[in-house]
Amino acid sequence: MSDEVLVKVEGLSKKFCKDLKTSLMYGVKDLFYGLSGSTSERTLRPKEFWAVKDINFELRRGECLGLIGHNGAGKSTLLKMLNGLINPDAGKITMRGRVGALIELGAGFNPILSGRENIYNNGAVLGFSKKEIDAKVEEIIDFAEIREFIDMPVQNYSSGMKVRLGFAVAAQMEPDVLIIDEVLAVGDIAFRVKCFNRISELLHNCAVLFVSHSMPQVARIATHVLHMENGVADYYGSDIAYGLSLYHKNYTVENTTIIGDDVVLNSFSLLDISGTPKTIFSSAETICLKLDFVNNSNYKDYFVSVVIMDANLNGVASLNSLSEDITLDQSHYTTEVRFENMFTPGRYSINVVFTENINDTEYKFGKTLTNIRNLTYFESRGGTLVGTVPVQLNSRWIL
Repeated sequence: MSDEVLVKVEGLSKKFCKDLKTSLMYGVKDLFYGLSGSTSERTLRPKEFWAVKDINFELRRGECLGLIGHNGAGKSTLLKMLNGLINPDAGKITMRGRVGALIELGAGFNPILSGRENIYNNGAVLGFSKKEIDAKVEEIIDFAEIREFIDMPVQNYSSGMKVRLGFAVAAQMEPDVLIIDEVLAVGDIAFRVKCFNRISELLHNCAVLFVSHSMPQVARIATHVLHMENGVADYYGSDIAYGLSLYHKNYTVENTTIIGDDVVLNSFSLLDISGTPKTIFSSAETICLKLDFVNNSNYKDYFVSVVIMDANLNGVASLNSLSEDITLDQSHYTTEVRFENMFTPGRYSINVVFTENINDTEYKFGKTLTNIRNLTYFESRGGTLVGTVPVQLNSRWIL
């Protein structure tokens, strides 16, 4: 990995005013009477706030910085300053080489020009000559997979087509610095995989600043992570798992949603092995989920599934009553399912689903009788947070 620093941010700060009229008044006063003292040190005036405050980081060739934080954390403001769209109130930005940015969907495209013409426009903005763009244009079109529509005005493109073309231009032109905001979330799965593979290739020769609310995507390509909260960076470093845990620390379970009423859940409880109610479990501790339910429908053969969801609302583990080879009919049941806590530190929600069983030997399932989303949650503590995989199996190592 090269030691060449391509992006250096020092003490970067930006303030805004919550009220337009007040903001204009402050602007006039600053213009005519000047500012008193350093902008970064001056006390904020009424209705002003720091959108970004004292951000510092370096990004070298071969590195990918994952910029993460919840909405309103200051990520977009920071990106706009890096891309030269707004000026900082304090601090310094040093960027070396060609910079390719994909910050907003369709940004930089002239809607009345064709995709091909926009390739040349964007390439020229990046500092490439027509000859250099000629050598790349076919690769860009092939990568974007929109050859059939490349001579059609961009204003008629779908959002996915704009992302394809925008990323293809930014990536195939091989910039020294590539800035990518959340726009990749618009593309289909196959194209996103293609993009991440391309980013991995680019990392040999460029620096990437990647912004996303998808923590698995950040974990996949980032070599460093910067977590922002309320405009301030509370972590910057190479421990990706720790940075992502900060993003998830404020994770709260959604309100419980019940779809279907064929099976009614009368009550539930989360317990430890001794029967004590609790929601925080240590590594390898037994978690007990007790359910009391009744089937009010005419379906006489059904089963229960318990699905564990992580903070990204991805299913990471499941349990079901089929594994016990039991049949549930129309009766009232009180049951308890036990499982070992093999989850990395974090908070996990629990879904419970009652499903008609058509053929238990071939696992053909019918109607979903009742689906209870976000019934409750538990928090896993202890253990070791290595990487970003939510489940770590017990194992035996023989040397």
